[in-house]
Amino acid sequence: MADVLISQNKFTEAIAHCDAVLATKPDNAIAHFNKSVALLTLGDYRNGWREYEYRWQCSGSASKPVFPCTEWNGQQDLAGKSILLYAEQGLGDTLQFVRYVGPIARRGATVYVLVPEPLRTLVASCAGVVGVFTPDRLPTEFDYHCALMSLPFLCGTELSTIPATIPYLSCSAEKQGWWRDRLGPKIRLRVGLVWAGNPRKQYRDDAQAVDRMRSLHFKQLAPLLDVKGVEFFSLQLGDEAAAQLNGDTRVADFTADLHDFEDSAAFISNLDLVISVDTSVAHLAGAMGKPVWVLNRYNTCWRWLTERNDSPWYPSARLFRQPVLGDWASVIAEARSALADWATTSRHH
Repeated sequence: MADVLISQNKFTEAIAHCDAVLATKPDNAIAHFNKSVALLTLGDYRNGWREYEYRWQCSGSASKPVFPCTEWNGQQDLAGKSILLYAEQGLGDTLQFVRYVGPIARRGATVYVLVPEPLRTLVASCAGVVGVFTPDRLPTEFDYHCALMSLPFLCGTELSTIPATIPYLSCSAEKQGWWRDRLGPKIRLRVGLVWAGNPRKQYRDDAQAVDRMRSLHFKQLAPLLDVKGVEFFSLQLGDEAAAQLNGDTRVADFTADLHDFEDSAAFISNLDLVISVDTSVAHLAGAMGKPVWVLNRYNTCWRWLTERNDSPWYPSARLFRQPVLGDWASVIAEARSALADWATTSRHH
């Protein structure tokens, strides 16, 4: 019931429903987790992060990994200690929360991170990271371990204290230069496009349902593509994307050269703007401090909060929200108008 209310943006009602369940079943992990999503969406981080810790106990969720060292609980002194911070959910989540490496390193810790292979070289660029591990070569000797997405709770993060020192991710100057040469002289605004998420076939049905709601078909971007003074590039990976592009000459496709997220970062560093649905590329652009316009579904993910077109997580982000469920046409029209304004302004400078 609470998840239905959340999907309808009825967050206060969802919290009340969860509280009613918890009054008789105080250990109900699903109720705690649903309450966390509603609280976080409303910006009540003080209470929301605490409830979010119940995510591990929900059926269908990943179980907490076991490491041969102590779990950091936010209380132990990290001065002179080593800590392994590990990714637990999607690539976008990892890109968003790896920002906590800096605050943890400033506590005197030697910080190592465990991330999926596509993020390895990029995350190595994050200030404070001493070493990066991937699941195929697990580390052994550390004083502490901690999930990246538990750090907002353990660090007491509130809306006003989000660590937003941007950029916190970057790419090598060599790769940046390679893409600069590849793209040649710049004559117009350069805009990267992402119109679909990852189908997540290995995930639960609800995750796949979210993916369908956050994704568009390339054809739905058509109104953007006739804006004058703009050069468009696909940042959409996969065979299906290529099929949807179908050789459309208005969008250049260099994605065959994007092998990992550092490649994507180097490409993005040579663009003026990224326009993306709620995917890992939106987080990447935001973490780099690149202007990013997020085309956001009506029943938004908690991280984008409600009724605002900016993000305290990413100062360079601008949100374009569906006014009603499924209404991408309004979102695209609003983004098209903003892009036309930017293109006109840049031509006159």
